[in-house]
Amino acid sequence: MRQRLQHALHANPVLGPLAVLLLAIVAFSIVNVRFFSAANLSLVLLQVTVIATIALGQTLIILTAGIDLSAGAIAVFSSILMANFCFSLGWPGWSALLLGLVCGTAMGALNGLLVTRIKLPPFIVTLGTLTVFFSLNAVVSQSQTVRGADMPHLMTWTGDALSLGGFQVSYGSIIMLILFAFFWYALTRTAWGRHVYATGDDTEAARLAGIRTNRVLFSVYTVAGLLYALGGWILIGRLASASPNVGTEYNLDSITAVVLGGTSLFGGRGGVSGTLIGALIVGVFRNGLQLAGVEVVWQGFAIGLLVLVAVSLDQWIRKVRS
Repeated sequence: MRQRLQHALHANPVLGPLAVLLLAIVAFSIVNVRFFSAANLSLVLLQVTVIATIALGQTLIILTAGIDLSAGAIAVFSSILMANFCFSLGWPGWSALLLGLVCGTAMGALNGLLVTRIKLPPFIVTLGTLTVFFSLNAVVSQSQTVRGADMPHLMTWTGDALSLGGFQVSYGSIIMLILFAFFWYALTRTAWGRHVYATGDDTEAARLAGIRTNRVLFSVYTVAGLLYALGGWILIGRLASASPNVGTEYNLDSITAVVLGGTSLFGGRGGVSGTLIGALIVGVFRNGLQLAGVEVVWQGFAIGLLVLVAVSLDQWIRKVRS
């Protein structure tokens, strides 16, 4: 029975997180009837949208057995650049958005170059660029927030919402869901996706099989930078402003979503569907515990405990291969 469960979870990493999400929804709905209301579920989706988008890029990197500690810094710095292109330079929204996405992509590419060309460990590279990007963020913004009213509507458009009955879905959430669908297809149905998994599973074996592993790694970090920048755009809509004082927790929250979603920190196993579920788990737990009257410090304790359980479960599942 134990081995069957190990094999099932190894073959379908999303099963465990999905069970946790469903149990959490049922439990919190029993604790507080307001939890399952359309208004509250809309709020949960809205709260996880930015983290889920950043975690999508983080997933690509962790699948290659890497990690990106600069994810939140790139997202916030990209949002500050977009806002200041409009506010300080007077650029139209579309050009500010486009250049902001290009800058975020370039920041991800810089991480990729340092990892693939100079052969520095991803942890060290992104720890260094985390500090660099947050410092540049403070310099460019001068520690000032740019309000939504001072920017073209395109910059805050992602915060607008569609009404579906009593359920509110922001355009940012729709963009996030489209991105997850696209990268699910890219990872499961394309040669690039197979190369990403092969590189994360065993880099040397993938190289000997003819896969250009450095090119794969560089593409992953570059695409992740673009996704972080899109997260920065969605963040502007979420806050109706661009603030340099947010995002300090985004790095850990994105990693938490990936780990809870069943993607292995050792690379080669997992997927973006699990990451979306992982982000929802974080949102559901925080919202549900808040409605239950649990203090913030204990909410963090519960999320941290979930991460430890998820990593321990991953180690147990990996034993099926030995």
